[in-house]
Amino acid sequence: MSQSQALARKWRPKNFSELTGQDHVVKALTHALEQNRLHHAYLLTGTRGVGKTTIARILAKTLNCETGITAVPCGTCNACTQIDSGHFIDLIELDAASNTQVDHMRELLENAQYAPTNARFKIYIIDEVHMLSKSAFNAMLKTLEEPPAHVKFVLATTDPQKIPVTVLSRCLQFNLKQIPPTLISEHLRGVLTQENFSTDDIALKLIAQAAQGSMRDALSILDQAIAYGSGNVTEDTVREMLGVINQQYLFDLIDALASQNGQKLLTIADEINTQCVSFDAALHDLAMYLHQIALAQTVPQAIHDDIPEYQRIQSFAKLFSPEDIQLYYQIALHGRNDLSLAPDEYAGFTMTLLRMLTFVPDNFCTHDAESEQQSSATGHCNKNTNQTNDRIAYQKEPTQSNSDSQRAIAKQVSSIASEQNWHDLVKQLKLTGMAKMLAQNSEASTLTSNTVELCVPEIHKHLLDKKYQNAIQAALDIHFGKPVTLRFSIGSITGMTPAALQQQENEKKQSNAIAAIEKDPVVQDLVDSFDARIIESSIKPIRN
Repeated sequence: MSQSQALARKWRPKNFSELTGQDHVVKALTHALEQNRLHHAYLLTGTRGVGKTTIARILAKTLNCETGITAVPCGTCNACTQIDSGHFIDLIELDAASNTQVDHMRELLENAQYAPTNARFKIYIIDEVHMLSKSAFNAMLKTLEEPPAHVKFVLATTDPQKIPVTVLSRCLQFNLKQIPPTLISEHLRGVLTQENFSTDDIALKLIAQAAQGSMRDALSILDQAIAYGSGNVTEDTVREMLGVINQQYLFDLIDALASQNGQKLLTIADEINTQCVSFDAALHDLAMYLHQIALAQTVPQAIHDDIPEYQRIQSFAKLFSPEDIQLYYQIALHGRNDLSLAPDEYAGFTMTLLRMLTFVPDNFCTHDAESEQQSSATGHCNKNTNQTNDRIAYQKEPTQSNSDSQRAIAKQVSSIASEQNWHDLVKQLKLTGMAKMLAQNSEASTLTSNTVELCVPEIHKHLLDKKYQNAIQAALDIHFGKPVTLRFSIGSITGMTPAALQQQENEKKQSNAIAAIEKDPVVQDLVDSFDARIIESSIKPIRN
């Protein structure tokens, strides 16, 4: 890498084909140049670092390339090379933020009347044009109304609302977009490959997110990351450099919300505080993951399976209801706004987490069966489960029949009995975390006080970690008061797992609650008298 040149300058695009994320502008300008439909004034708008000045300079080359007016300048003629190096005498660049006075603008425009020294057009690039004074704008307006044929203006601004309408109406306007993080990541990867530096996907993603749509900022951050990591652009070094919260903290926070574990939430908050991570950034990233979970719940195809956190997001999408995620998202956003009003950021952050804990929806436990191994949600929703059927003794006996159909019917009936008993037993075992998830997503093929055989569907085989099996084993031994033989297998289930049964029960309760509200005389009177509408998603069954 060149020691005297920053990446943002070294890798500045020199033609339209090298531009990233502004295809709509490139397409319009290319067609105009190919058809020789030229305008005397162009206005480029957009946030910082998206390519306004870069496009202006490329446009200057397309108009003055010695091969002729073209959308593809040669890049090798005197005009092209001098424009690239910033030494082209007929390219005048002005920073309006530093030169707002009318006298300077008048002097500039008086020179515009003279023909270019050694070029086809004299190009004026005025950056941050909205900073010009009213008098300066009036002086410019006279030239824009009757521009000399050899003059082209390229105006750039981050705030077009401050430009007088009389000036706007005389310009061909292009609005540059913020560059998507995926395109920034791809571009940075190409730069690092050319510069012979190593990196990883998450590091590039973090830099792209920090750049907030600005390619220039992304390259500047990349420059800093290369220096910070001594040439190794890795996730850990970038997180440390940016002060970005570790993903694991975010996952642990969401796990703690799932388990309604306030102590764990505070412990994680203390760890984040120890790492000197901005709590504002922590809430920002938490909201970002909640947004991805919401997408996975409502528009699954919007979450690509090639992102590193894909499995975790899918797991949480099954674990929470959409209402839960929407509520947590809103609380996170409001929490960020309230940080400046809190006694200190730690208090504001922890109060936001406690708010999520306090305002949990009534149907909190309406999550689906599927959960990934990394989740550690504990099911505290069954604390008050009636402790009945202290000892379950059911043995599935093989049917002594020569008829395959009879065997199938007997197996199905046996499975239904076992699944119901296993469902009740899981509630009593006082399991937590992933051990509970494993139990909830298993079907009991054999269930007695001496032997328990559990079948785990292929989709949940990742839960078969030895420590989770041991936790179930210990819980069964305590429950039955003696050692119990526990065996696991992977295969197809014939009935419903406890998790599926719980979901079914919750859906039934929800349906009953909606029906009760719809039949309520007061509600019916409101509907009839005031044309009221029942919002079913707001109806929650009362917990027993």
